[in-house]
Amino acid sequence: MNIKDLPQDMAPISFTLNGAAVDAAPGESLLKVAQRVGVAIPHLCHQDGLRSPGNCRACVVEIEGERVLAPSCCRAPAPGMVVQSASPRATQARRTVLELLISDAPETQVLKHDSELAQWAHAVEARPDRFPLRAASAQDASHPAMMVNLSACIQCTRCIRACRETQGNDVLGLAFRGGHAQIVFDQNDPMGQSTCVACGECVQACPTGAIAPANGAYANVSQKQVDSVCPFCGVGCQMTYHVSDDRIQHVEGKAGPANEGRLCVKGRFGFDYAHSPERLTRPLIRRAGVPKLAADVRQRLTPEQIREQFREATWDEALDAAAAGFSQAMASTSARGRLGPVAGFGSAKGTNEEAYLFQKLIRTAFGTHNVDHCTRLCHASSVAALMEGLGSAVVTNPLRDVEHADFVLIIGANPAQNHPVGATWIKNAVKRGTRLVMADPRRTELARHAWKHLGFKAGTDVALLNALLHTIVFEGLADTAYIDKHTLDYAQLKAHVADFSPEAMAPVCGIDAATLREVARAYATAGNSMILWGMGISQHTHGTDNARCLIALSLITGHIGRPGTGLHPLRGQNNVQGASDAGLIPMVLPDYQRVSEPAVREKAEQLWGVPPGTLGSEPGLTVVEIIDAAFDGQIRAMLIQGENPAMSDPDANHAREALARLDHLVVQDIFLTETAGLADVILPATAWPEKTGSVTNTDRCVQLGRKAVPAPGDARADAWITEQLARRLGLAWTYDIAADGTASAGAGRGIGAVFEEMRSLMPSIAGLSWSRLQREGAVTYPVADENDPGHSVVFTDGFPTATGRARLVAAALTPPDELPDSDYPMVLITGRQLEHWHTGSMTRRSTVLDAVEPGPVLSLHPDTAARLDLQAGDLAQVRSRRGEVRLAVRLDSGMPANTAFIPFAYAEAAANLLTNPALDPVGKIAELKYCAVRVDRAGVLDLAQP
Repeated sequence: MNIKDLPQDMAPISFTLNGAAVDAAPGESLLKVAQRVGVAIPHLCHQDGLRSPGNCRACVVEIEGERVLAPSCCRAPAPGMVVQSASPRATQARRTVLELLISDAPETQVLKHDSELAQWAHAVEARPDRFPLRAASAQDASHPAMMVNLSACIQCTRCIRACRETQGNDVLGLAFRGGHAQIVFDQNDPMGQSTCVACGECVQACPTGAIAPANGAYANVSQKQVDSVCPFCGVGCQMTYHVSDDRIQHVEGKAGPANEGRLCVKGRFGFDYAHSPERLTRPLIRRAGVPKLAADVRQRLTPEQIREQFREATWDEALDAAAAGFSQAMASTSARGRLGPVAGFGSAKGTNEEAYLFQKLIRTAFGTHNVDHCTRLCHASSVAALMEGLGSAVVTNPLRDVEHADFVLIIGANPAQNHPVGATWIKNAVKRGTRLVMADPRRTELARHAWKHLGFKAGTDVALLNALLHTIVFEGLADTAYIDKHTLDYAQLKAHVADFSPEAMAPVCGIDAATLREVARAYATAGNSMILWGMGISQHTHGTDNARCLIALSLITGHIGRPGTGLHPLRGQNNVQGASDAGLIPMVLPDYQRVSEPAVREKAEQLWGVPPGTLGSEPGLTVVEIIDAAFDGQIRAMLIQGENPAMSDPDANHAREALARLDHLVVQDIFLTETAGLADVILPATAWPEKTGSVTNTDRCVQLGRKAVPAPGDARADAWITEQLARRLGLAWTYDIAADGTASAGAGRGIGAVFEEMRSLMPSIAGLSWSRLQREGAVTYPVADENDPGHSVVFTDGFPTATGRARLVAAALTPPDELPDSDYPMVLITGRQLEHWHTGSMTRRSTVLDAVEPGPVLSLHPDTAARLDLQAGDLAQVRSRRGEVRLAVRLDSGMPANTAFIPFAYAEAAANLLTNPALDPVGKIAELKYCAVRVDRAGVLDLAQP
């Protein structure tokens, strides 16, 4: 803290420290002042970012006129106070405390090479043998991620505060009394059997290594540290890789704008997928005459069996074969008008630069907009509604804005599982007084923190939301001044919701009218209200209507354009926002500029150096449409980068058959995924820690991921692969991208050159140069010029529409495409788990993550399971009109009756075998969150089987 930066109404506090006059800011502790002016005071219970309880007494100082020594970490200075940190009394007291603490430290093993206890004991010349050693405690090795050694515990309680106050998990506590006191998990359970979610915040907080990574990574100093960004969900946590011998040893959270050092189990312990022996390390070409086996996704072959279908090739041979297949497809007579016979699926797992190059390749080499990525399967309907209503698809406020909100509505999302660090900010906000409403058919983890849980009937989102709108409109709670100034079509919306009273909608959605009215009033009358939603809103045939309702709620109450308000569709993959921004969508070019606009196409054609008219005005096909076109023989060749549609697409058997029917399929990936197994050419790519590039999180924050380790074998960066393909397809690309994933292959070349070209097409990041990003590491767009700091909150004074106003759009009740019946009487909901991500291609190759959740499960309410004669661990068969899976039963009292939940990360019980490919007519997104299924007993699971 710089005293000179204090506001004028906050005067500094002057006092004396060790004979020198110093100033403190109001609320600043004696310890923080000492640190700022260069006075070293031992401390152990204090850690930046945590509340300081002053219980270790290692930081005591002497204050003139006071009888007892004071803990400097939690004592604030007063004007005129005289403080001595180096007096004989204070020095001896601190030394004695450290001697008592270090006397119990294990002598035979180093738990943490940079143990703060050992460092401070050495600094004050504390004697480790002055006091007798107490009986050692047994180690707890019950958890695959972490080891507990209470012999090294000094009961500083940093782990407890990290668990309870930072992460909000409430697992760790202090039990027993006096000399028997100890840190416990839940009711003194072994760590591996407790409710611990393995976020590792306690590991990062522990000063001695009493809680440490189970792999012993804290015992030795790493050879280098590399700051980067987490490769998993859209929160965009910054992290530091600790690397030795070209391998990641462990990961620590870094103080980035989205996480402030926090991580979840995936970010902290899921990194070793990059070192998996299953990595692709050589280009592969399908052997002549070997057919693609795609009859059923359940016919799973081992990696060895799949590899037998391919032969290794050189990069030149593989790239030549890839390009030749595309050229042959383009020369075929099966072209479908302007759409053409070729399509591409890009990736939301890679960098912005990779996404930009991929869509540029598809559009310029093949003259088609048939390019899409996973946003089509997660938030396409949200994007459609936001573009329609607000003129922009970006989130209006960052996730951390919940700390400024008085009311937060979360609907169709499970942040504790899917955005765990984001969930910590929500839990922190609730503790400070924010009212949280969780609207979800399932009662998920955050519900225990909620003011209200609205467990509505699956598929009835519009009924519930229109009831809230009705209440606000007809009880006079709407902000008419904001509506008149900033919106259009309020009269039509008012007329529409007149028929949607809470009393009329209660039987439809399953929430009583009084509760609906109470929630609506609380949302409308709060000082700041914020809405967060996930794929439980978007993955429906009425997903666009769901989002339209949420937009209307925000607009008619004026809860938008200020901190703590607005609309935030939570992005699922680490770069789904950036990939969308970069134009990896069939109907828009970079920055959501529509392909139907002649000026937009002309600008891109000139920049890309292609003949006028190369870019057509007709939008391309979307993900599900491309799969259907491949099945029908209209799409003959595909390039897929880092996506796994054989697992992620609805009706997976249909998707696999479609991919197998292609004349030519080229896959770039890091593993031999279910999709790669159907390829003609496989190109081994680099994993996230093996390359440098930018990535954009769910908050619109552009961050820099940095290369930490080399890629295995002959694996090459996706951007390099794309450039090499472009050259073989006749495009004069001269980026000279480095094959090894480094940022640049020369001055003004490489990834930096790609970024500079990309931002020239994107007004949103016009002021964010590559050099600035390297310098600052994180900038939130829109950023107009180099002096623009960026804007975390948008639409503060209007909307990017022709009128400057937002449009209110009414939503009618539309049932799900497929309702339960006598043959298929239950509802299936799919989603993610905390430990696994997307199709599991990365997380299931992480030893810790796969050990925590090793197999697929079917979650059922205990009453539903009992009706079906199923118990926990039994093997159940789940069938839909499209397929069937078998998996173990897990009982979950948070599940609604007659509803099943299956995570979609497990190829051996792929949930998307069951799901319905019916599309939202506007967003063209599939109804992955609702289909009719039948659940039957299939036998008892043999737990001895792998």
